[in-house]
Formats: sequence, structure tokens, C-alpha cells
Amino acid sequence: MKKLFVCSIIIVFAFGCASLPLEIPNVSNMEYDELGEGVGSATGIMLLNLIPIRQNTRFKRAYQAAVASKGGDQLLNPVIITERWFWAYVLNGYITTVKGTVIKFRK
Repeated sequence: MKKLFVCSIIIVFAFGCASLPLEIPNVSNMEYDELGEGVGSATGIMLLNLIPIRQNTRFKRAYQAAVASKGGDQLLNPVIITERWFWAYVLNGYITTVKGTVIKFRK
């Protein structure tokens, strides 16, 4: 019984996950040009509902995709416009879409 308990604890900690907090940069006093609205999305997967695959970074990747959609440096007023999910037999997928005004800093 003790071995079962120890194995259970090891399994729980082995499949635990953590991520860093999402930091959205502030626009400083630098001058910038607005390039228009950018939209980006990213997908994360939970394999067997235990193993995260690109799950913890999907918000950051969606933000970066929105910035890259217009070739800028940063987003003003970023907003998560959709959070969708899909299901397959062995995984759950989560799709996040972000939009905002893309800006490019003047040099």
C-alpha cells in the first residue's frame, strides 16, 4: 500500500506543469507609428489531458503572431477575441486569438 501511495505521488509531480506569468509590455514615451490592426492566433494541446504541448506559451505566441502580421514591434490595447477548443480521442486543443493595434517604434 505504501508503494502505491509513493508511486501515485511521483506520478502527480511528474505530470505537474508550471509557466511564467504573461507579461505584456507597456508603450513607453518613445514615438511610434500605428500600422493598423493585427490579428494572430496560436494553438496549445493537452495530450491525454495530462501532458501540455505548447500550451503554456500560446498566449505569448498569439500576441507575437498579431505583431508579426503587420511587421511591427508591439501591440496597443491587446484583446483576446476568441478562445476556442477542440477535442480528439487522445487530446484537447485550445486556440487563442489576439488582436490589437500594431505599432512600430521610430528610430
